[in-house]
Amino acid sequence: MKATKLFQFTLILKNVDENTKDLEDSLFESGCNDALINFRNGAVYLEFDRESSSLEEAIISAIKDVQSASIIIDVSSVAPENLVTESEISKRLNVSRQSVSLWINKNRRTSFPHPVMRLSEKSPLWKWNEITEWLYNNKIITDHEIVENSLFIANINGALEECDKNTRDMRHNLLNKIGRNNLHPDNPRFSLI
Repeated sequence: MKATKLFQFTLILKNVDENTKDLEDSLFESGCNDALINFRNGAVYLEFDRESSSLEEAIISAIKDVQSASIIIDVSSVAPENLVTESEISKRLNVSRQSVSLWINKNRRTSFPHPVMRLSEKSPLWKWNEITEWLYNNKIITDHEIVENSLFIANINGALEECDKNTRDMRHNLLNKIGRNNLHPDNPRFSLI
């Protein structure tokens, strides 16, 4: 029997709001008794403290529990998010912003991942899964499970977006148009995230 650990994560819900009849009872009865329901700015989200043998198993079982509720509820995404600012990197690693800034500016280490969004703004965004891989490769963190978990969250969120047929059809149509839908996973240009 695999040892279990406590995993903390958040599921953001859609198709429900704070006025949805029997929402809390339905979620509790479907197995989400290890989650705290929250309502903020019109969004509904569940903060889980779930025991499992892996983060992947914990999140997938939580999504299945939500979707087995007696009312129609979908999971739109899993937090923590993959896109992070310099400040969020600092917070997640519990290190000073100055340390992160030195990494970013390559004063302490080389080859820090490049930002992927908001390049011309004061708060560019990086992919957390690329940051964790860099941290592991530079021996700043030693637990490879952190790298695996960050990649899993990035991919589960991509998979959840693909659940919407219109989104999936549009993405695959666009991939065909730009000639990327026929790339094989062994091709160096192929990338899931």
